[in-house]
Amino acid sequence: MTNPVIEAALARAAQAQQQQQFDVARKELATLLASEPCEPRAHNMLGMMALAEDKAAEARAAFERAIASDPKEPALRLNLATAARRASDDVRELAALKGAIELDQRHFMAWLRKAELHQRRAETGEAVQAWNATLALSRGIDPLPSALAEVLARGGAWLAEQNDRFGRVIDDALAERRKGLSAAERRRFDACADVLIGRRRIYTNQCEGIHYPFLPADEYFDRSHFPWMEALESRTDAIRAELLALLADGNSALEPYVQQPPGTPVNLWSELDQSLDWGVFFLWNYGKRIDEACARCPETAAALDLVPRVELPGRAPTAFFSILQPRKHIPPHTGVTNTRTIVHLPLIVPDGCRFRVGGETRPWVEGRAFAFDDTIEHEAWNDSDDLRAVLILDVWNPYLEPHERELLGLALDAADASGFVPRISDAR
Repeated sequence: MTNPVIEAALARAAQAQQQQQFDVARKELATLLASEPCEPRAHNMLGMMALAEDKAAEARAAFERAIASDPKEPALRLNLATAARRASDDVRELAALKGAIELDQRHFMAWLRKAELHQRRAETGEAVQAWNATLALSRGIDPLPSALAEVLARGGAWLAEQNDRFGRVIDDALAERRKGLSAAERRRFDACADVLIGRRRIYTNQCEGIHYPFLPADEYFDRSHFPWMEALESRTDAIRAELLALLADGNSALEPYVQQPPGTPVNLWSELDQSLDWGVFFLWNYGKRIDEACARCPETAAALDLVPRVELPGRAPTAFFSILQPRKHIPPHTGVTNTRTIVHLPLIVPDGCRFRVGGETRPWVEGRAFAFDDTIEHEAWNDSDDLRAVLILDVWNPYLEPHERELLGLALDAADASGFVPRISDAR
C-alpha cells in the first residue's frame, strides 16, 4: 500500500527538480530519507540531479544506494551505467549494464549501451553480439524516434563492416581448399558459410497448397537433375522468334497474370491486378493444352513436348510466356506446392533484370535455363527500359520418386471425385 506522506514528499521534490531548484529538491529528499532511508526513488532522484550537475561520483553513489534498496529494477542499473560512463569507468558501466540485462533480457537501452561500450573499447566479438541483439529488439519499436534511428543506422553500418571483415577471414582460410571443388560441390557449404558470416539467411518452404514433407528445400536445383534442359535451350532462337511475332501485334495476345476476384482486399498483388505490367500468354494452363495458342507457336509447343511434364489433370502442367514491362517489380511471394519445380528459359533479357530465390539473386541469361523451388520466397525486377520475356513451365520436383508421383495423382483424383477439391492454382 502506498504511503501518502512519502508520495507527497516525492512529488514536491520532483516538481522542484523539474524547475531546476535542486537545493529545494535535495532538502525535501533529505527530510524524507531521514525517516525512510531505503526509499529507492529518493536516492535515484538525487543521482539524476548529480548527473545534471556533472557530479559523476556523487551520482554513482546515489544510484548504488537506490539499487541496494530496489535490486530488481533494471532502470536503476541503467542510470548507474550512465554515471559510470560520465566518470570513464568502463568496468562499472559494463557491470551495471550486465546487471540490467540479467534482470530483463529484452531491455533495449541496456543492450544499446552495451553495444556502444564494447564498440568503443574495440571488443569486436562482444560488440557484434550486442549490436545484433539491439537491432533485433529495435524492430519492435514503432514509431522509431529519428534520433534513435540514426544511432541504429550507424550501428548497423558498423556491424556490416565487421561482417565483411569476418567474411574475408573465413574466405581466406578456405581459399586453398575451395580451389579443388566445383561450384556445385561448394554450393551447400558456401551457403552455410554465408549464414555463419551473416551474409544471408536461409529460407524455408511456404506452400499455399500441397506441402510434400521431407523434400530438400533447395532454392535453385542443380542442372544435373534435368538432362533434357540442353535440348530445350537449343530451341531458344525459334521460341523467341514466335514470341516476337506475338508481340508484334502489341499486347492483344497477352492477359494479366494477376487477376483477383472483385472485392479482394488490398494486398501485395493489388498494384499488378488486372494489369499487363505483368502479362502472360498460356500454352498450357491447369493441365490443359491450349490448342489455339500452341498452333500459333508450333516451335514452342514442340519444344515443350521434349520436357517430362507434371501430369496432374486439372492442375498441371502449366507453360506460358511471361512478360514483365520496363521498371516493374514482382513482389516477394511463395508458390503453391513443392511437388513441382519451376523452369525459366530466358528469351529477352535487357541489362538491369534480376531474379531472387531465397537468399540468392541471379541475372537471367538469354538461352540459359534454370529450375527453382517456387515455394521458397522469390521476386523479380526489370529495372531496364525494355520488356523482359521468359518461357516458364513446371516439371516434377526431382526428389519425388515415380511411385510418389503416382500416389499423389491417385490421391488428388480421389479428392476430386469426393467433391472436396483442393485445387492447386499455379503461381506464375
